[in-house]
Amino acid sequence: GAGYCNEEVVRMVVSEAPERIRELIEMGVDFDKKPDGTLDMAMEGGHTEHRILHHKDSTGAAIEKVLIEKVREHGNIVIYEDHFAIDLLTQHNLGEYVTRDWKNIECYGAYVADLETSKVKTFLAGVTVLATGGCGNIYLTTTNPPVATGDGVAMVHRANGVLENMEFIQFHPTCLYHPQAKSFLISEAVRGEGGLLKLPNGERFMQRFDERGELAPRDIVARAIDHEMKRLGIDCVYLDISHKPAEFIHSHFPNVSQRCMELGIDITKEPIPVVPAAHYSCGGIVIDNQGRTDIDGLLALGETTFTGLHGANRMASNSLLECLVVGRACAHQIAAAPPGSTRTTLSSQRCTMSRSCTRKASAMPARRSTASSLPMTSGSPPGLALVVTSTSGCGRSSADASGGRPAASWNSSTCSGVYGSIAPSQARTGATPGNRS
Repeated sequence: GAGYCNEEVVRMVVSEAPERIRELIEMGVDFDKKPDGTLDMAMEGGHTEHRILHHKDSTGAAIEKVLIEKVREHGNIVIYEDHFAIDLLTQHNLGEYVTRDWKNIECYGAYVADLETSKVKTFLAGVTVLATGGCGNIYLTTTNPPVATGDGVAMVHRANGVLENMEFIQFHPTCLYHPQAKSFLISEAVRGEGGLLKLPNGERFMQRFDERGELAPRDIVARAIDHEMKRLGIDCVYLDISHKPAEFIHSHFPNVSQRCMELGIDITKEPIPVVPAAHYSCGGIVIDNQGRTDIDGLLALGETTFTGLHGANRMASNSLLECLVVGRACAHQIAAAPPGSTRTTLSSQRCTMSRSCTRKASAMPARRSTASSLPMTSGSPPGLALVVTSTSGCGRSSADASGGRPAASWNSSTCSGVYGSIAPSQARTGATPGNRS
C-alpha cells in the first residue's frame, strides 16, 4: 500500500475474513478443493504464501452468481431492470444551497432514470448504499467491464461528499492484447501458477526489475512491462504458461484458455500477448470501517470507496474480501437504523413539500403500484434501504434484509437492480414489465 494503508481497517478485514468466507461456503460458493477435500490455496502477485481461495479463474463470478441467487430468492426484494441512477437526493434537491463546508448533509435516496419509459423516478430511503464499482472506462484501455464508469464517485462529488486519493489507480500488468479482445483480463493466477513474462525474442526480463520476478506486486510488474515496451518500441510482451501440462492449464484457467482459443491463441502451445491496463481504483468515496460516508444516511462499499485497506496499491484478491467485510458492516448499519428515524421521517415530510421531489411523482406509477400504501410524494417506508450497484444481476454485494426489514438495490451502470418493498406480498405485486421479483 506504499505506506497509505489504514492499520485499523486492515486488522478488521483480516480478523473478520474467516467468518465471511465460511458464510460464502455455507451459501454455496464452490471454491476449488484439493483431491483430499481441503481448500486449494493459490498464490498471486505480491503475496508470500498460498492464501488465495479461488474458483477456477473466475472467482468473482462464482461469488456473484451465488449472491444473486440469494437476492432473487428473497421474498422482500424486487429486481428492477433497465434503470440508471442519476443523482443522490440531499438538501440541495430540496432547494437549499449546499456547499462542501456543510457538516450535516443528508441523503434521502436518489433520482433514477427508467430507460424503458425515459422517465425519472424518485427513490426515497432512510439509508442509501453505493456499491457502484470502479472508473476504469475513463481510460482508453482497461480490464474493467463497460459498466465501470465511476458513477458512484461522481454522484457523491455532486452531492459535496468527501473523496480521497483518486489518483491511486492500479494498472494490471496482463490485459490481453488483441484487436478483438477489448477488455479481457488475463488472471493474476496465471503468473501465480508459474506463468513467465517474456519479450518477443523469448527472453525473460522481470528478474532485472525485482527478485520476486513475475510474482512481484502489480505496480512493479506493470512498470517493468511499460519500460520494456518503450525501450524496445514493441506493442506488447508475452505471458507464457505453455510449459505446464495442457490438462493443468485447461482445468485451472478454463475461461482464459477458451477466450484465447476463440481468438486463435492456443495457450497450451504459445504465449499470450499482454499489456498493462487500468484495473482498479484504490481511492474513492471516503468511508469509515462501518461503511459510513460523511453524508448522513449514505453508506458505500467496494471499489467506489477509499477505506484505507489497499493504500496506494491493492494486493491481488483483497478487494473481494473488503466487499464481504464492509458489506456485512453496512448491513448491520441498516438493521440498526430504527424505524421512523429522524432522517427517514424528515425525508418523507420534506420531499412531500418539495417541488423538486413532487414534480417527479407522475413518472412513478410502477413504484406506487408496487405498494399502494407508499405514495411517492410522502417518502419511503421506515427502514427502507436503497443499494446502488454496478455489476450485472444484482451486484457484488447487497444489504441484508434481516428480520423482515426492507432492503433494496438497483444497478446504476448496467441499468438493472432491485428494490425492496415493505412486505413479501407487496414485493411480488405490481412489478413493471420486464422486472423480476
